[in-house]
Amino acid sequence: MAIIERVEVFMVDLKPKVLRTDAIQSFESQETPILRITDADGATGTGYSYTIGQGGPAIMSLLRDTLAPRLLGQDAENIERIWRGLLFSTHATAVGAITSLALAAVDTALWDMRCRRAQLPLYKMAGGSKDSVPMYTTEGGWLHIETQALVDDALAAQAKGFCGSKIKIGRPHLSEDDARLRAVREAVGPGYEIMTDANQAFSRAEATRRAKVLERHDIAWFEEPMPADDVMEHVRLAASTSVPIAVGESMYSISQFKDYLTLGGASIVQVDVARIGGITPWLKVAHMAEAQNVPVCPHFLMELHVSLVCAIPNAPWLEYIPQLDSLTTEGMEMKDGRAIPSAEPGLGIAWDWDAIAAARIDGLSIDISA
Repeated sequence: MAIIERVEVFMVDLKPKVLRTDAIQSFESQETPILRITDADGATGTGYSYTIGQGGPAIMSLLRDTLAPRLLGQDAENIERIWRGLLFSTHATAVGAITSLALAAVDTALWDMRCRRAQLPLYKMAGGSKDSVPMYTTEGGWLHIETQALVDDALAAQAKGFCGSKIKIGRPHLSEDDARLRAVREAVGPGYEIMTDANQAFSRAEATRRAKVLERHDIAWFEEPMPADDVMEHVRLAASTSVPIAVGESMYSISQFKDYLTLGGASIVQVDVARIGGITPWLKVAHMAEAQNVPVCPHFLMELHVSLVCAIPNAPWLEYIPQLDSLTTEGMEMKDGRAIPSAEPGLGIAWDWDAIAAARIDGLSIDISA
């Protein structure tokens, strides 16, 4: 039995290599809580979560005071039991971002340990559907980037074998978004996908107006057009346009995805393993989407999502945004525009423990033992 005897939690703050802006915010900092469990046999598992600059200390507090102590003495193989027990122990704060992000750090560590003990990579343990996945890039499509730079980045990505680029939209006037997208489409041609992302910036009236322009540019999807908690407005928008509607990065429970899928508000599901609360609920959402013939194209976290999208049959894309380069000894494997999941046992992330130790934020570490 994999009885948990020790839990360590610490946080590092990563600075993105490029400026990341969208229609509602700038992403200037990535707080990254990292959780490590050790069992009675000496086996370890490492999980993590993230914020885009706010809330990290609150996640650490929830882990320290509520979640981590409940792990001691538990059999780490009982992942479903542990996840549900921890969810219930936080029912007064769920559904919410802080709780889900804290649960994700625990759940990903449990899956890492399970895979390591079984000597299997995550993509096989979770399903083993495919050995690689096409990538699209977001790193050159941020809202502050001028049109020619958007074009240059898309052409460079196309030359490297990427199959698509995401362009952030939400400039003050529709004509600006139109001109930017037209320039990219004319440069890359019809065989290259262009995704768009509004980051919840619009009303339904404005989203409907902009969707008509997106149709002219053969856009692969219209991501987060409106606030994510307004299901019915997305249902109405989806019924009014031929552009697929993508949602999920700002949703924190299985039930939210159920409502979107049941009512027809999501053409594409973008479930984020950290924001949904871990691998356990991520797989539930992915299989629920599969049952309704809806693709899964997850948000961010490419170093972890590469294994999950290769585990399931209904995941056609991986989003390219490098996240963990400064904390790992080697990056995600890529070839000809495709991402390849690690064949190593565990999550497939090669942590650099010296770099992590040097980057820890003082005063936020937790180390408890049975």
